[in-house]
Amino acid sequence: MSDTTSRPAAGERQPGTADKSLTGRTGADAAPEARGKTAIADSVVEKIAGMATREVPGIRSLGAGMARAFGAVRDRVPGGRPSVTRGVKVEVGERQTAVDLDVVVEYGVPIVDVAAAVRVNVITAVERMTGLQVVEVNIAVDDVHLPDEEDDQEDTEGRVL
Repeated sequence: MSDTTSRPAAGERQPGTADKSLTGRTGADAAPEARGKTAIADSVVEKIAGMATREVPGIRSLGAGMARAFGAVRDRVPGGRPSVTRGVKVEVGERQTAVDLDVVVEYGVPIVDVAAAVRVNVITAVERMTGLQVVEVNIAVDDVHLPDEEDDQEDTEGRVL
């Protein structure tokens, strides 16, 4: 790609990256798609990675224990929306990104296979949509959802009307 991807506050060059960054050219002789710079925020990569993770069969939810508990409460508040980025952390550089995921898997699924499918899906989605190279996807399996456990996202009826 001839376009540049970087963090919004990336005005400084990192050591060892001199003349290696992909900067857009200016002037009338440059191709239109190469004129300027594109900045991709961390939150954009988090949303893409979160959606790509949730698409994989065998993934129940994202987030560690307390984050899931607070998120479930927040989701039930009127006007509250589920957070796509819960359980997702990223580091975004000028041309590369790294992704950390906290997931809950369904009981009975092979965790190694689900983790491999998540990595493929996240890497494919992030690289296709952002042009950033994904250097690693770290997955922490925090829980296994058993078939007889209550669903965190189900609405429960109160005892009184």
